[in-house]
Amino acid sequence: MEKNTDKNIILKKLIMLSKASEQKYKEGDFKGAIDDKRRAKMILNKENLEKELIETYKKEISLLYVSKFDLIRDHKVIINSSKKTEIINLLEKKSEDKYNEGDYKGAIKALRRSEKYS
Repeated sequence: MEKNTDKNIILKKLIMLSKASEQKYKEGDFKGAIDDKRRAKMILNKENLEKELIETYKKEISLLYVSKFDLIRDHKVIINSSKKTEIINLLEKKSEDKYNEGDYKGAIKALRRSEKYS
């Protein structure tokens, strides 16, 4: 029971970081937004979360990016999972490269786009 509670605390922290990142993005604080996303990604990669909790996290993230016209959502329907993985990896690498160049706006945009494919 205690371990499950710890996992829920981690999930809440991930969601909180994602929401903070989204708020910073809307305010134009691209460095703060990308740093929060990178922190969340680091926690996600470090922890052994159950698939159910990861799916809950992805669902919460998808709610942050609600848009009337979402081309990525439409594109996800017609591509296979290996292509999705390839696109996600490409966008995450692009985000990392942009971050290292100091282009925080480009880095957060690429990372946000990659999350839409998840």
